[in-house]
Amino acid sequence: MREIRLNKAIAMAGVASRREADRLIQRGEVFLNGQAVTKPGASMVPGRDRLEVSGRTVKIASRPKTVVWALYKPKRCVSTLKDPQGRSSLADFLPLSRHRLFPVGRLDYDAEGLILLTNDGELAHKVAHPSFEVEKVYLVKVKGVPPASKLSGLQQGPELEGRRRAPVKVRLLHTVNDKCWLEVRLREGIQHHIKKMFAGIGHRVLKIKRYQVGTVELGDLKPGEVRKLDGDEIKWMLDHPHGDSPENHSGRARRHRKKNS
Repeated sequence: MREIRLNKAIAMAGVASRREADRLIQRGEVFLNGQAVTKPGASMVPGRDRLEVSGRTVKIASRPKTVVWALYKPKRCVSTLKDPQGRSSLADFLPLSRHRLFPVGRLDYDAEGLILLTNDGELAHKVAHPSFEVEKVYLVKVKGVPPASKLSGLQQGPELEGRRRAPVKVRLLHTVNDKCWLEVRLREGIQHHIKKMFAGIGHRVLKIKRYQVGTVELGDLKPGEVRKLDGDEIKWMLDHPHGDSPENHSGRARRHRKKNS
């Protein structure tokens, strides 16, 4: 087998996504032929080199069948499979599986909604990495009603953490007294992205609910419920990562907003 980068090898083995594999390398948890690896660009030859991650030998075999679960992450739940602080985690809501799953991206502890879990690091990389511009769609409740001029600024790309971010699609859905619901569409994400960009225009976020990732929707799932994607859904997600056009979701946004008003 030809030489491949370590982060890709780790993803192929279903241990972690490429991004998380790079973090494991930087933390010194990856060993190649008994030597710690700290350079993200390091490579290996599967079948010849011995790879260890977090103390466990990793075998790069033929690609396993891709498995994807859609989970409605409740509020007050961390977007990991375990938590050193003992808080509720995604593992609390997953059925037993022989597949080693990991989350695709994350949601804030106090946010809720759709999060995907898979055993396929390549798929996770394609869905989560901003270079692929896979759209994530949220319902966001904020204090106050942002004027059109401020929303226009977000749509041109908010200034976050010292640099201009990708343009954001924002649509005002409904106002309730001194609060409002908006639909927000992101193609990249940093930690607390939505909270920071609304704080930047003077509006505190009260609630965040993600109801779509690419072509996968939350549907009728309730908090804590999961469903396994079938092969056609996984193929469609890979072939059409950006999802449908925004116009096709106006009805869905209204239905979600009514349930959460």
